[in-house]
Amino acid sequence: MNIFGVGLPEIAVISALALIIFGPKRLPELGRTLGKTLKGLQTASTEFEKEIQKAMSDNESIEEINNEKVVSSKDVGNQSS
Repeated sequence: MNIFGVGLPEIAVISALALIIFGPKRLPELGRTLGKTLKGLQTASTEFEKEIQKAMSDNESIEEINNEKVVSSKDVGNQSS
């Protein structure tokens, strides 16, 4: 198990230090706060990724339309000659 480059032994040491520093009463509160923060970051990241994908898709659609216009204008030019 490897989360953000931190393995299981490192997570155990960090958890033990947090328990010693913050105590058993504040630790659940800190865990909840950290969980909510990570969930918010995950949601923001997902929304950002969707916006990027949409922008890329829109850009590809515009390029396809422009290419079709160029091809059709060439066809019209060839037919009139």
